[in-house]
Amino acid sequence: MMDEPLPISEERPARGGTTSDHLPIGEKQFVDALLGGIVDCATVIDPAGRYLYANRHFLDFVKRPPSEIIGNTVAQVLGDAVHGAYQAALHSPPAAGTVGTDGWLDFGPLGRRYIKQTITCYPHGNVAVAGYVVLWRDLTDLKTQQTEVVRRIEAQTQADAYHTAIVNNALDAIVVIDETGAVVDFNPAAVSIFGYGRDEAMGRQIAELIIPQALRTAHDRGLASYLQSGMSRILGRRLELEALRANGEQIPVELTITEVRLGERRLFAAHLRDLGAARHAQAQIESQREALHQKDKLAALGSLLAGVAHELNNPLSIVIGQTMMLREKLIGSPIAEELAQRSVKIEIAAHRCARIVRSFLDMARQRKHQRKSVQIAGIVDTALELLSYNLKSSGVTVETDLPPGLPSLWIDGDQIHQVIVNLIVNACQALEEKTDGSRRIRIETSHDPAGETVSLKVSDNGAGIPASIRSRIFDPYFTTKPQGTGTGIGLAVSRGLIESHGGTLDLDAAANLGGAGFLIVLPIDRAETEAVGEAEPSLSVEPGIAKRNVLIVDDEIEIAELLADMVDKLGFVGTVATSGDQAKIRVEQADRPIEVILCDIRMPGGDGPAFFDWLCEHHPALTERIGFITGDTLGPAAGRFLARSGCPVLEKPFMPGDIERILKSLVRADPPA
Repeated sequence: MMDEPLPISEERPARGGTTSDHLPIGEKQFVDALLGGIVDCATVIDPAGRYLYANRHFLDFVKRPPSEIIGNTVAQVLGDAVHGAYQAALHSPPAAGTVGTDGWLDFGPLGRRYIKQTITCYPHGNVAVAGYVVLWRDLTDLKTQQTEVVRRIEAQTQADAYHTAIVNNALDAIVVIDETGAVVDFNPAAVSIFGYGRDEAMGRQIAELIIPQALRTAHDRGLASYLQSGMSRILGRRLELEALRANGEQIPVELTITEVRLGERRLFAAHLRDLGAARHAQAQIESQREALHQKDKLAALGSLLAGVAHELNNPLSIVIGQTMMLREKLIGSPIAEELAQRSVKIEIAAHRCARIVRSFLDMARQRKHQRKSVQIAGIVDTALELLSYNLKSSGVTVETDLPPGLPSLWIDGDQIHQVIVNLIVNACQALEEKTDGSRRIRIETSHDPAGETVSLKVSDNGAGIPASIRSRIFDPYFTTKPQGTGTGIGLAVSRGLIESHGGTLDLDAAANLGGAGFLIVLPIDRAETEAVGEAEPSLSVEPGIAKRNVLIVDDEIEIAELLADMVDKLGFVGTVATSGDQAKIRVEQADRPIEVILCDIRMPGGDGPAFFDWLCEHHPALTERIGFITGDTLGPAAGRFLARSGCPVLEKPFMPGDIERILKSLVRADPPA
């Protein structure tokens, strides 16, 4: 019987203060041998939950002596939370069964611990469950490390996703290199800008990838210097420089470089922005700004021309009118033929001046050209004839190459004549500075059947045009001539006239005389039929309207007297007034009724519009018999007035036929009531 095991509940006196004093001696030795040397915490508890045995690892874990463990319950030693967990486990295994659990448990003062344990019940004699052997291991540190690893992995995953979202979708190129200069990241924008695939770029040296040959040495030297000294002049700064694309093209880029440290590893992230589109847009903006600036200049030029035209047209009217009348006076005189010929030349020159002034105004008003079929060679001959004296006196030889049979051009001959004259005059003035050798001007024309154009070149063997000002010579008011010699509007006006015909006027890059050269290209716009003008009305005065009173209102007394002479020769009687206020007096005090009025628009002392408004109120019948003569209708006020009044208008300078036509349009067979 002594060899038979004792029941686990039978108590024996403690021997030697062991942790298993409540076990039988045989069992104590067996349990010590079995559980004392394992590395896990090991305890034996009875069905009531009291500790019967605890090994050294368990005592170290709870940091309590055996006397405070053996005989006490789980709740007393480890707390109610662990006791509750044990109770659930103790009643769950079948007889002689084992249950394993793991998870977080609250150990009271010992804190929350992650425990992996097994609870095995054992029988004794006829007792199915005599007690439980509990083995468990504290995995708190391991679990904490695992949780941290998972957290770091999740954080890295999120960082990678963030990096992908930011870097891969960035509009700017992002290129990352390591300390050796090898590419370790190449985002999609870099692929798009530089033309390399990502796989193609990864691992390659940045210097041979996107840095132009001329900058590679400086790049290598700068990287090596920074790695050695830690000092750099480019990190964190915005730089603009050239970069190289895969096709060898160099493009402007904006660059910033940032150092990134990953532990002992040093990386350099370059953010690059392609400036090509921005610079192209800036160039367009500058071009548009320059175009607006030129338009402003031309608008100012138009205002200037309006004033110039008014001042020139009055004396031109006097010159033309007086010349014609002088020629008529000379009829029958012994020297009539010679003086008449001279007067004709004066009149032709005056008419040409008048057409030049009118072409200025037409350009400023943007009126349609008075086109007709013209041979360009004839215009050149006329221009050379006009300038023959100046060319001869300046010692200039003119060479011409004007092939016969060139197509006719549908152009305004007077305007193209003005352009050619201007180019020849400019060339002549440039040659006056030439002190040695011959002075030559060459004029040549050609036909391009494929382009349906006719070209005219004017070149000289002078000093030429410096490259620094070639882009500005067509700007209004730009001139290299001394003050008082040039106005700077000739080439600007000439280009405007040519462009209004659908052509071009530019410097001739192929000029071969050694000086300046200009090239005019005009399209061959053949009209189906030339415009048929209205039949000229008879210039004779109808019977019954002669000797009728015509009131002439003009502040230029010479113009007024000239008009009076012209209307007198046409069979009318002219009465002169030099202002609108004086004209009112003439109307009110006239011995005979005023039947026709010819009135200037711009006058001091009462202008034409004010006089017209006075007629509307006091003599409305005369508002249908008034015509206006002016040297300038460009001004908006004059234009609005003429549109409002509906009165006929004649621009200075005028001819006797012009005066007769306007009189015939105003006079009636019966005098006004």
